[in-house]
Formats: sequence, C-alpha cells, structure tokens
Amino acid sequence: MVLPVTVRVRRVRTHPEPLPLPRYETALAAGMDLRADIDGELTLGPMERAAVPTGLALALPPDYEAQLRPRSGLALRHGITLLNSPGTVDADYRGEVKVLLVNLSQEPFTLRRGERIAQLVVSPVSRVSLLELELLETTERGEGGFGSTGR
Repeated sequence: MVLPVTVRVRRVRTHPEPLPLPRYETALAAGMDLRADIDGELTLGPMERAAVPTGLALALPPDYEAQLRPRSGLALRHGITLLNSPGTVDADYRGEVKVLLVNLSQEPFTLRRGERIAQLVVSPVSRVSLLELELLETTERGEGGFGSTGR
C-alpha cells in the first residue's frame, strides 16, 4: 500500500471566487488537474505559447518533485500541449507554478478562468552519484538509438 504524501499549498493570487485546489478526478488517476488562474480569457493563436498561472505555490517534501504534464483531451481535440513536458517543479521552489502551454493547431484556442490545463503528478526523486569510467560494459543494444530497434 502506498502511503499518502502531504504537499503544502499556498494560494498566490487573491480573487473573490478562489479556484478549487487540484484533485484526482477519478479514484486511480495518477495526476491532479491544474486550473488556469487567469482573469477573463486568454487566446493562444496557432503556434503561440504562454506561461499560464495556476495561482498556486507548492512546498514539496524533500526527495519529491511535481511533474507538469499535458491533458490528453486538450492535446487531441485542440492541439494544446506543454512545451517542456514533463515540466519539473523542484522541492525547493516556492514560486507560483505556471504551465507553459502551446497551441500546435491551426486554429486559435481560447482559455477561460478555471479551465483544467495540465496534470500535476507528484513523484519521488532518486539521487544518484556519477562515476566516470573510460569504458562502459557492453550490451546487446550497444549504442543504437533513435529507432535502431525498429519502427
């Protein structure tokens, strides 16, 4: 059984009607939906990008990160995705979480306050140390990459 992890959240914007905090939309969802904390509307033209505020700052526990991922419905229906996907929020970052959206479609896309724009997945982070060597052990795959194993 996975033990719950507590992430402290601070609202960084004041608004007469605060947006709901992110939550899991289904019982087995991996991510919580983040919402656009904007005033009114924001239109992204084709190939246009914007850092969309969520109105939230996080205090993640040590050895955790928050990953920002696209919402599949926005990507499929409207060509809206994240440029740096997955984006990483480090455990020591305390600023507002913003989502770097891009419109890859041929049509303008209008975003409204409170719309769900991305998923937030909180994951443990492995800390590693690097050991520099002259040679690495060989494998069957070797140096093959970028489609070397087939289509």
